[in-house]
Amino acid sequence: MAANNRRMSGKKGAQVGSGGQRRKGLEGRGPTPPAEMRKGHKKNRIATARAKQAARRPAARGRGGRSASELVVGRNPVVEALREGVPATTLYVQQFIDNDERVREALQLAAERGGINLMEAPRPELDRMTNGLNHQGLVLQVPPYEYAHPEDLLEAAADDGEDPLIVALDGVTDPRNLGAVVRSVSAFGGHGVVVPERRSAGMTAGAWKTSAGTAARTPVARATNLTRTLEAYKKAGVTVVGLAADGELELGDLQALDGPVVIVVGSEGKGLSRLVGETCDARVRIPMPGGAESLNAGVAAGIVLYEAARRRG
Repeated sequence: MAANNRRMSGKKGAQVGSGGQRRKGLEGRGPTPPAEMRKGHKKNRIATARAKQAARRPAARGRGGRSASELVVGRNPVVEALREGVPATTLYVQQFIDNDERVREALQLAAERGGINLMEAPRPELDRMTNGLNHQGLVLQVPPYEYAHPEDLLEAAADDGEDPLIVALDGVTDPRNLGAVVRSVSAFGGHGVVVPERRSAGMTAGAWKTSAGTAARTPVARATNLTRTLEAYKKAGVTVVGLAADGELELGDLQALDGPVVIVVGSEGKGLSRLVGETCDARVRIPMPGGAESLNAGVAAGIVLYEAARRRG
C-alpha cells in the first residue's frame, strides 16, 4: 500500500483550464497530402523532375503560334480555375501552409484531374515567381495556349460540310469578352474565333473560365494582321460583316448570314477600326428599342450568332 501511495504521489494535481484557447491544437490537420506533395516520396521526386524539365523545354510552335505561360495566384482564384477546368501543368503549394478548406479543395481537384504536377515550394520562391503578389501559398501554372491559324477555321467548316461561321474580334481587350464569344460560337455551331496578335485579349485563364470549358473544343486563331486575314477570307468566298452602331443595314435585313460569313465585332468604346471597317462587305447594326448606345462584344456576337443559327437551321 505504501508503494502504491508513492506512485500516486508523483501525479500532478488539477490543472487550470485553457478556456478553449488550445482547441485548435486538438483539431486534425486534414487528409494526408498526396504522395506528390510528401517530401522524400518517390512520386514527389518524379513530379519535381518533370516540372524542371517542362520549365527548360522550349515551347513548340503551331501554325498559329503559342502564348506565354500564365500564373493564377491566390487561394480563391486557383480553386475557381481548377473548378472551371482551366488547363494547368503545375500547382505550387507553399511549405508549412495553413491547411484550410480552399487548400484542401485545390489539392483534391488537382489530384482528381490528373496530369497536374504538385510542387511544394518555400514562400520566398513563390514570392519570386509571382513578383511579390499576394499568392496566399497557392500558385497555379497555366500552359501556353496553342492558337489555330485563320485558315484552319475554313478547313474545319469544309470538313463538316458547312458554310463557315466565324467571329473576328477587333480591339477587344477584355479576356472575359473573348471567353463569352467563344462560348457563344460553340453554342450556335460556329467554327472558331479570330483575334489579332497585338492589342487584343488572348486565351488567358480568365478567358478559359468565362468560356465555361467550351474553349477546349472551339478553336481560337491568331492573325498577324487582321485586315489582311479578312481580305484572305473574302478571296475564299466568305462575306465579311462588321457590327457597327451606325451600320447601313439592320440585322434582320442582312442576307449574308445564310452563307459563309465572318462577323467582325469591335470594342465597346471605339467600335471597328478604320481599316477593318473599310474591309467589311457590309456594316450592320443591331436594333435596340431600349435606347442603349452599345453592347459589349460577347452580347453583340451572341445575338448575331443566334440569328445566323436560326436561319441555317
